[in-house]
Amino acid sequence: MSIYLVAVVVYLILMALLGVYFAKSSIKNSDDFMVAGRSLPLWIVIGTLLATFVGSGTVVGGASFIYQYGPFAAIFNLSGGFVGAFILYLIASKVRQSEMYTVPQLLEKRFGTATRVIASIFILLAYVGITAYQFTGGAYVLQLTTGMPLEVGAIVMCALVIFLTMSGGLFSVAYSDALGAVLILIGFIIGIPFALNAAGGFSGLAEALPAMTKTWNGGLSIPQLLGFFLPLFLLVLGDQNMYQRFAAAKDELTAKRSVLGFIAGNALVVGLVIMMATTAIVLFPTISPDAAILTVAIEGVPVAIGVLILCASVAFLITTATSYLLSASGNIVYDLVQRFSKKELPEQKLLWLNRGTVLGLGVFAYVLGQFFPSVLAIQMYSYTMYGAAITPAIIATLLWKKATTAGIMSSIIVGGSATMFWELVLNRPFDWNSVLFALPLSVITLVVVSLATQKKGASLTLGNKNLNLE
Repeated sequence: MSIYLVAVVVYLILMALLGVYFAKSSIKNSDDFMVAGRSLPLWIVIGTLLATFVGSGTVVGGASFIYQYGPFAAIFNLSGGFVGAFILYLIASKVRQSEMYTVPQLLEKRFGTATRVIASIFILLAYVGITAYQFTGGAYVLQLTTGMPLEVGAIVMCALVIFLTMSGGLFSVAYSDALGAVLILIGFIIGIPFALNAAGGFSGLAEALPAMTKTWNGGLSIPQLLGFFLPLFLLVLGDQNMYQRFAAAKDELTAKRSVLGFIAGNALVVGLVIMMATTAIVLFPTISPDAAILTVAIEGVPVAIGVLILCASVAFLITTATSYLLSASGNIVYDLVQRFSKKELPEQKLLWLNRGTVLGLGVFAYVLGQFFPSVLAIQMYSYTMYGAAITPAIIATLLWKKATTAGIMSSIIVGGSATMFWELVLNRPFDWNSVLFALPLSVITLVVVSLATQKKGASLTLGNKNLNLE
């Protein structure tokens, strides 16, 4: 076990040093901190898109789903990201053209200040949750490699994520993302043949898998399957983090091409994760589902490969957490504080305000993570909070001329409130994820209210032409 501990600790130190390097060499103002000076080249944008998407939600939460329900149900579940990414391709250049820091800024240009404020609040509720489950996922790595209790491991991960985010901003996040993406691909590609061999090859795997995990739906009903598919689809389609990566690209063409690289890389990573987690079902039938891939890395493949997979997994967990923490701080600083400041804040004050906000949100995320039983549970809540409240509003802003301020605001409020009501008040009836309740209500509200308030929306649509988003 000691070699895994040493490797993970060394890797964490290297990431911390990377943050210090970029803090000293590249971070001069808030533009550098939030969008890397809008200078990222294609391969870095692809890497950071991939690592942002493939964090604890895939390595821990996705693996947990595969371990419980099997590889075929997982194909349907995880395909939500691909469908959302194809739509992203159509709008990536428009997002880069807008030069925004946050999604609420984009909404405000067409629908006003109140829309920006409401959107910011619900994005914060979602992103703090996503950050929280990265802490939990990282704690699993530390528990497996050191025996550290999950509670302590989550605190360690929280501290490291806050430090990295406060120091290097998107520069350190983007470049460490790209490194992590390369490591995870290499580790999985080399490691899977060893794991498959230990499980008896494809034929042995097929024979040993429990009957339910070999079915197309893993024993889940159609509504339950949709409940897992839709949150991921909606998050990728409207994720502020993805939009900020487009804004950080050096030009519009780079932003658009990066989506194609992300789609290809995501397909490869998801396929490898499904294969790796499926071997865990056979090799380690009594482990916690959340630890499926991490256990294979430690006990199912040669040490050198396991070290690589663990380090890459840690990298993805940390950089995803830093991404969402950085993004959420932007909502507070730019959408709330700066927007309502009576005078323009100087650059250095903005920079330190960003860093202080990161600290506060990081602590809050740790506290929130203590209220959910598993990574998969908080993952579904967080994805739905964003997908039902924000994604319909973003798509309508970019693609639907008839959307009105009243329709957008009502949709955000209804989608976010319905998510919390289903999860926290009703306690998930029928064992359905809240997206099945919240998304239809959000979309119906958007359409009905917009059509009913067309007269008010006419002048706002003209403003959209200035944005060149039609």
